[in-house]
Amino acid sequence: MPFVDDDLSYLEAHGVPALPPAGKQGFVENDGASIWYAAYGSGPPVVFLHGGMGNSSNWAYQLPEIVAAGYTAVVVDSRGQGRSTRNSQPFSYRGMAGDVRAVMNRLLLPKAAIVGWSDGADTGLVMAEDTPERVAGLLFFACNVDSSGTKPFVFTPVIGRMLEQHKKDYAALSSTPQDFDAVFAAVGTMQRTQPEYSADDLARIDVPVTVVLGEHDEFILRQHLEYLAATLPRATFQLLPSVSHFAPLQRPHVFNKAVLEFLQQIYHGQDPAER
Repeated sequence: MPFVDDDLSYLEAHGVPALPPAGKQGFVENDGASIWYAAYGSGPPVVFLHGGMGNSSNWAYQLPEIVAAGYTAVVVDSRGQGRSTRNSQPFSYRGMAGDVRAVMNRLLLPKAAIVGWSDGADTGLVMAEDTPERVAGLLFFACNVDSSGTKPFVFTPVIGRMLEQHKKDYAALSSTPQDFDAVFAAVGTMQRTQPEYSADDLARIDVPVTVVLGEHDEFILRQHLEYLAATLPRATFQLLPSVSHFAPLQRPHVFNKAVLEFLQQIYHGQDPAER
């Protein structure tokens, strides 16, 4: 039976598995911050970007399967989160996109597929806008691109369990473990005010994008991501059944299937928008 943790009670009790041994890992200095990264496997490169207040361990259920399928998987802790530090400037997706490019430069990756979850999805979209030559394709999972795309916030036990895991991980990984609340507030300001893409902005982003949403996402409106897929010139939309904003942890087999299909299209088949 596939692993299922829809209410995140297993996460609450056990946390996430440890990341596998990395082929390469370390820190790269960029724009006043030390950005942690790790790389696994060999083959076409895939960069995994986690959601707000998370860290690369959130991809622990994805990495073994992606590496086994013949890809190089790269994870990056976003600045101020996980093992990465920050400078005194406000958070921005554009700044985080620069951090990812710095990691790619360190690993000598001129181009990579990007798998972005929540904040990581917007970081990937900014990369696709600013430096499309670095982005082979983007799997955009569960984020808004303007302020109209979110649902009214309703706290749930699932959100609470995820938040508690973020707090535990931050305390264990960060060089400033006392700063969770300050970083949480600063990340929240970024999320509420960025990126604010217009339809014209989106129409100029010329990379293949697979837009993905969980059927029961707690934060993001389905019609917003359908609009995103319809407005980006090379995009398609996919709904993942029975999961929410936390699909990679709830039903890894469902999320991993979507990722592998995306990578097959990007590296071995046709543009997703041509299906």
